[in-house]
Formats: sequence, structure tokens, C-alpha cells
Amino acid sequence: MTLWMVRAGKHGERESLALEQNIAVIGWEDLPDLSNIKTRDALSKLLKETYPDNKPKTLKNWESQIWPFIREMKHKDLVALPLKSRSSIAIGRVVGDYTYRPDLPPDAKHTRPVKWIEEYPRTAFDQDLLYSLGAFMTVCRISRNNAEERVRELILGRKPRMPPVEGTDGEEEIAQLDIEQYARDQIREYISRKFRGHSLATLVAAILTAQGYQAHVSPEGADGGVDIIAGKGPLGFDPPRLAVQVKSSDSPVSINILRELQGTIENFNAEQGLLVTWGGYKASIAKETARQFFKIRIWDAEDLVRMVQTYYEQLPDVIQAELPLKRIWALVQSEE
Repeated sequence: MTLWMVRAGKHGERESLALEQNIAVIGWEDLPDLSNIKTRDALSKLLKETYPDNKPKTLKNWESQIWPFIREMKHKDLVALPLKSRSSIAIGRVVGDYTYRPDLPPDAKHTRPVKWIEEYPRTAFDQDLLYSLGAFMTVCRISRNNAEERVRELILGRKPRMPPVEGTDGEEEIAQLDIEQYARDQIREYISRKFRGHSLATLVAAILTAQGYQAHVSPEGADGGVDIIAGKGPLGFDPPRLAVQVKSSDSPVSINILRELQGTIENFNAEQGLLVTWGGYKASIAKETARQFFKIRIWDAEDLVRMVQTYYEQLPDVIQAELPLKRIWALVQSEE
């Protein structure tokens, strides 16, 4: 069996469809049904005819992704879908052949049936696996460092063992890396070690302060359902007034935690709530928060790292000393 990464759009625009329909899906909407493409030469010819203005290197890159998707994936192969909407990676198994779906949106007609098993927070994966899953390619074979076996261990509820670092000869080795995501993963891993438990609430409060709030962190221990209360104005009396819960566990929170926060908002006479969950959250919460858009926000680990990057220069010196970061410039990469 093989572990594949299949993204669902540059910005995750197809991931909800993929999860709801139990499919892996790729774009290339100008391509017709590929069911009758039997050789790579035939695919190469079709790409040249369909995209005559694209560079040969680009077409070769696309061919190296589309061909495995339509012909090389096998029944029971594992599929990893890094999510953009939350700090999680969905894992599933291939359960069928390539299927052209004219009933789906134009950018989602090329599919593979997949039985999605579970969503796992990015914190459940070692840094080397996140590195491999950070390739810019839409479709990529993930084989480095015994990746497939380690993901199977994760599915079985066991802590994967980190093997000796090794190379690979496949497309994964030459895949361009999403440097921005790789940097966020490194920062997230560092925060998970330096700001565990109550310290994470201190970091969140510092970010809220940088956003213009007066933030009060509850003492460590019993917090009465709230870790931070925050408000605008010189004394923090002005709206919007926030009730904040901070969950530092690596496990994704359930809908019950969100409902607890709803009650806490009322108990503390706050107008709005913020749930910070380091281990991410289950899909059921995402649907509920859509209905609570003007009442509650959720930050997972990815969101929190982005907030740190945005407000870093305004954070207290003591936090900058604990979390030393440096802004750099990097060339923007693409799939070409």
C-alpha cells in the first residue's frame, strides 16, 4: 500500500466537497473524462492539446500528478488531505477507481472514491511528515521515513515511532515545499513545548492586548468556565466584551466545549466568545460556528500561529524572548 497526499484546491476550496462526498478530487477542469487514458504518452498529448500556451515544464509537472491519480492509486491506499479551513489533516482509504463526475462543480469532476477515516490535528504528526505533506503539488506520493506505516499506526491509535531519516527517489523528493507552511509548523511545534497549559492563555491574552483589548487572565486552576475576559476601552468596559476559553490539549474538542462557551458568554455578560483549541476541533463544530458567526470565533493552532506572526512586534518583550522569531523574505513558489 502507498500513502498519497491529494490537496483540495490551493485555498482549500474543494475540501468540504471532498469530505462530504467521500472523494479525493483534483482540478484541471478543462480536461475531459480521463477514463480512457491508458498511457502517460496519451495523457501528455492531451495536456499539450488542452493547454497549448503552457510551458513544457509545467505540463510535465501536471502529468506527474494527474497520471498517479487516474492510474497508479490502488484500492486501500491511504490518502492524506491537509485542510486549509482548520489545522487538521484528514486521512482516508481509496475504495475505487478514477471516476469522472459531471454532476459535480466544474473544478471537481476528476475524483477518486475515498472512505475518510478521521481528521487528525497537525500536532499528531512529526515534523518530517508535515514537511513531506507541505509539498506544493496537488498529488504526491509520500514515502519518506516510512510514512505510510507511521500513518497506519496513527489510525490504530498508537504513537508512531520516528525512524531514521532517509531519502526517496519519487516525486516527493523534487516537490516544491510550501515554505510558509513549513515555518508555521516549526513555530507551532515550538509553542507546543514552551507555552503548555496556563502559559498558552498568557500568549493568547498578549495577542488580544496587541489587538487593542484589555485582557485579564484567570488564575491557574479552576477558572469558572473562562480563561480570559477582555474588553475594549481604557478599563476594558467597552464592547465588544469577550469571554475566552483556551484548550491546550492536543486532542480536538467536541461540540460540548462550544456549548459550554455559549453559556459562559451569558454568565460573564459578554457579547462574544473566543475558543482557542490547540488540538483543533471536530467537523461538527465548524457547522455550528457558521450559525454563530457574529457570536463566536474559534482559533486552532494554525490560527494562533498566524496571529503570533501578525502581531509579533507588538507582543511583550518577555514573550518575544520566549518565542524568538525573525521575519524573512522568500521567493513565492507555484506548482510550475
